[in-house]
Amino acid sequence: MDDRPRNLKAMLSETKDTSELMVDLAYAALFYGDDDMADEVIDLETRLSELVHEMRAVCVMAARSPRDAEQMSSVLHLVSAIERMGNAAVDVAKIVTHKLGIPIALVADLAAAHEVSHRVRVREQSHLDGRSLDELELPVETGLRVVAIRRNREWIADPDDDEVLRSGDVLIARGPSEGIPELRELAGAPEWRAVVADGSQPLTDLDRAVDVLVEMKNLSEAAVALAYSALMYKDSGLAAEVSSLEDRLDEMREHLEVWVLRSAAEAVDPAQLRGLLHLGASAEEIGDAAQQMVWLVEEGEELHPVLQAALGDTDDVVIRMPVAPGSSLDGVQLTTTQLGDDTGFHLLALRRVGRYVYRPRSGVTIQAGDDLLARGPWEGRDDLAEQCGHRLIDDEDTGTFDLEPLAR
Repeated sequence: MDDRPRNLKAMLSETKDTSELMVDLAYAALFYGDDDMADEVIDLETRLSELVHEMRAVCVMAARSPRDAEQMSSVLHLVSAIERMGNAAVDVAKIVTHKLGIPIALVADLAAAHEVSHRVRVREQSHLDGRSLDELELPVETGLRVVAIRRNREWIADPDDDEVLRSGDVLIARGPSEGIPELRELAGAPEWRAVVADGSQPLTDLDRAVDVLVEMKNLSEAAVALAYSALMYKDSGLAAEVSSLEDRLDEMREHLEVWVLRSAAEAVDPAQLRGLLHLGASAEEIGDAAQQMVWLVEEGEELHPVLQAALGDTDDVVIRMPVAPGSSLDGVQLTTTQLGDDTGFHLLALRRVGRYVYRPRSGVTIQAGDDLLARGPWEGRDDLAEQCGHRLIDDEDTGTFDLEPLAR
C-alpha cells in the first residue's frame, strides 16, 4: 500500500491511533446497534494486522547488535499489546454483527460513561458545513473529537485535520457528554436527550451487572491511557496504578458473571446475557493489554527511544503539567474531568505529595504544586500550559517541551 508509513515511529503512531479508533467505533456500534460501524472495526483489523506484521519485520532487520535487539524487544512487546487491544475491539464489534444482544438498560448506562461516543448529522448551512476539522478545532471548542465520518455509504475512519465536512455527513465523535449539546448546535441538529433508565424499580441482578459493565468500560479505557503515560514518562507510579486497575477489572468480571448467572433465574431473555458476558471479557482483555504495556516499566526494561517519540506524536497527546501558584487553575474545584476553558484536555490523574489520585472526582480542588496528567488535542497544549501558569516552548529537535513561568 502506497500510503503506509515509511518509518517505525510513524507506524507505531498509526498503530496506536488505529487500535484506539477500533475501540471507539466498537463501543459506538454497540450503542447505536450499527452493523456498518461494526464492519468498519473488522476492516480496520486488517490494516492493524498489516502494520503489526510490517513493524515486526522492521524490528528484526534493525537489530544488528545485542543492545539493538534488547531495545527492539521493547517495541515488539508494545506492538503485541496494541494488537491485543485491537482484537478485543473486534470482539466488541461482533456483539453487533453476530446479534448477541444486550439489555436496553446498558444503552442508557453507556450514555453516562465518562467518555461517550455520539453520532450527529451535519445540516446544510450549519456552522460545520463546508469547514475543515482543523479550522473548527472541535476538541478545543467542545471537548469532542471526530473519530469517524460516514459520507453517503462510505466510512472515513480517523479523518485528517484537512477533511472538510459536508452537509449530510454523519459524524462519530468521542469525549465527555457535556460537549454534546454544543456539538449538536454547531451541526444544526435538534436538541438531544440521553436515554434515561427507569430508576423507580428496585435494582435487580441484571441492573447490577449492567452497572459493573459500564464501570469496566471506563476502567479499561483509563488503564490504556495511563499505560501509555507510564511508557512516555517511564513512571513506575503510573505503572502500579495500571496494575491496580487491572486487578480491579478481574474482580469486577467475577462479580459480573455471578450477577448475570443469577439474573438467568429471572424473567430475562437469555440472548441479552450472552452479550453481557462477551462484553465483560472484552473489557477485561483491554485492561490486560494495558498491564502488558507497563510490564516494561515495572521490570525496568530499556525502552527504545522511538517509543516515547511515537507516543507523543498521535491524535491525542498525554502531558504532565505542574500547577503554578496563582495560576488560573490554582484553587479551582473540579466539576467535570475537563480542565479549564477551551483546552479540550481531560484529567487522567493528579499527583500530589508523591501520590497519584486516579480519575479525581468532581469536588476535588486543584492546588499549586499538583502535577496534572491530562489527555487532549495537540492544539490545546498552549492553553492548558497558560492556565497552569506556564508558557510552553517546543524543542523541535527533540520533540519535547520546556515550561517558562508566566509573569504574574
